[in-house]
Amino acid sequence: MTSLDWIVLIATIAFIVIYGWWKTRGHQDINTYLRGGNELKWPTIGLSIMATQASAITFLSTPGQAYEDGMRFIQMYLGLPLAMIVIAAFIVPIYYKLNVFTAYEYLELRFDVKMRFLGAFLFLIQRGLAAGITIYAPSIILASVMGWSLQITNVVIGTIVILYTVSGGTKAVSQTQKQQMVVIMTGMFIAAFLILYRLPSNVSVSDATSLAGALGRMNVIDFGFGFKDRYNFWSGIIGGFFLAMSYFGTDQSQVQRYLSGRSITESRLGLLFNGMLKIPMQFIILYIGVLVFVFYLFHKPPIFFNTPALQALKKTQNAGKLADLQKRYDAAFLKQKAAASAFINARKAGDTQRIQQTKRSFQESAKHLEALRKSTRLLIYDNVPRAKKSKEADYIFIFFIINILPAGIIGLLIAVILSAAMSSTASELNALGTTTVIDFYRRTIRPKASDKHYVIASKVFTVFWGVVALAFASFASLVDNLIEAVNILGSIFYGTILGIFLVAFFLKRVGTNATFVAALIAQTTILTLFFTTQLGYLWYNLIGCAIVVVLSLLLRPLDRQAAA
Repeated sequence: MTSLDWIVLIATIAFIVIYGWWKTRGHQDINTYLRGGNELKWPTIGLSIMATQASAITFLSTPGQAYEDGMRFIQMYLGLPLAMIVIAAFIVPIYYKLNVFTAYEYLELRFDVKMRFLGAFLFLIQRGLAAGITIYAPSIILASVMGWSLQITNVVIGTIVILYTVSGGTKAVSQTQKQQMVVIMTGMFIAAFLILYRLPSNVSVSDATSLAGALGRMNVIDFGFGFKDRYNFWSGIIGGFFLAMSYFGTDQSQVQRYLSGRSITESRLGLLFNGMLKIPMQFIILYIGVLVFVFYLFHKPPIFFNTPALQALKKTQNAGKLADLQKRYDAAFLKQKAAASAFINARKAGDTQRIQQTKRSFQESAKHLEALRKSTRLLIYDNVPRAKKSKEADYIFIFFIINILPAGIIGLLIAVILSAAMSSTASELNALGTTTVIDFYRRTIRPKASDKHYVIASKVFTVFWGVVALAFASFASLVDNLIEAVNILGSIFYGTILGIFLVAFFLKRVGTNATFVAALIAQTTILTLFFTTQLGYLWYNLIGCAIVVVLSLLLRPLDRQAAA
């Protein structure tokens, strides 16, 4: 990075953090610290909700996933708008009526304290681990590509987040997230514009889309049904709906965002704002990945995007094999480039027969090139074990940023990645601290302490969870795509949590014991499915939720026995 990049990067991050601190300075009581004094308007709530969900993993992994797998990941969000409507209509009024700090307080009011502890405990487990991943994921990639120390990168990201989260609480998190989302979307639009600008002059947006479509990258909707298929219309609309219901309706990191609203109306509008913009935002990010893919049809990409791992392979006894693969890859790229140009020319000429011929030639050349890349990937994984810690797709967009974009823009987009990391991590730490204090500390240890005491305790527990997240980030070793790792982790727990809340909201005749046993069986079942089957993870949300609801109805005699 140049001096200009460092100036842009440091100035952007410093402005966001200082602005958040300045907007939240002054006296803090428990309501101000944990619910922002209920002063937030719907635009801030909506942007804060989006920023909480859009971690750095979103902006590192999603373009790379589209590069390798196309647009089908967008289907994961198909159920989200409907979930926002249901939550706004039925769940938000319940939380406001009860005037709760956390979603899990409601479970004690509806059932008893053990249900509250179970819901809060499941949240702390999955969100505590997720906080570590949201720090580790960008750190391992930035450290690898930029030559930074992984441990120092973890500590820098984590420390900055801990400082402003502890300083200003919920309001600081929401205010900084608003600025972070502005920086994030500005950076992504600039990246999209620059990619289009760098394409060959004879390649239009329509041509780029056709090239990507010819190689299966514009597979936006797939109506085929399969339980092992992670992304199709049915898993997205059904499994995605239950995932969104649980995440936005019962996960404290999101509930805390809209419980800070001025009114029910402001909170509802914030949720609906997220429901309207989330899919278009994800579409744009995925399409940026597709554009990067088209860019590299005309500008030779590396044979493996994790360049430090590639360099490490060159120092092994298999360097000769790599050199041979590289030579064949260079020739195959030239052939693919010529085939892509021929396909574009045929389209412009409108010759149907020639279009089909050039398309087949283009697809065959791309298939051969991908086979060489796969051979290289396997060779690297066999000789450089640390390369398996993250998928190659996670390096594609950051490689493009650093090697293709101009000075200044590189600093801005690194700021985008760090902003996203900080925004999601801040929400998680804020929610973890709040849940620990409200649902465990105040409930069982110090039930009658002063507001000042609970504010201090919240800050202490926020620091504690920040340290836990940093510790996990320091020793984490991820498998598969980073963004999938986070979503899989959530899906393992979200179905059970959502089932508990749905029983609480809508099945008034079902009592504590039936629901508690059903939840334990559901969570055990989901963990078993995760370790023993290839089931697409979005289905965990539906299955876990369904088991809790159905079993709680069947186990109602347990409630009658307890009453007797």
